[in-house]
Amino acid sequence: MKTKTVNISFQNHLLSLIDKMARNESRTRSELIREASRAYIDRKNKWKTIFAFGKKQVGSLKLKESDIEMAIKQFREKRKSSH
Repeated sequence: MKTKTVNISFQNHLLSLIDKMARNESRTRSELIREASRAYIDRKNKWKTIFAFGKKQVGSLKLKESDIEMAIKQFREKRKSSH
C-alpha cells in the first residue's frame, strides 16, 4: 500500500506515552499511530451505524423520548437490584 509522509504535532507527554507503548509492543511510532487511527475511525463508524439504527427504530416504533428514558430507568433499576 502506498504511503504518504505527514507532519503532526503532539504534546511532549503524549509523545512520550506513544513512544513507550510502541517500544513495549516492538513496533514503530508510525505503526502505533496508524493502528490507533484505524481503530478510532472504525469505532466512530460503528457508533454512527448504531445511532442510525436507533433513530430508525424510534421512528418506526413511534417512540417518544420519555419512553426511552423510562426504559433506561427500568433497566438500570433491574440491574442494580440484581447485584
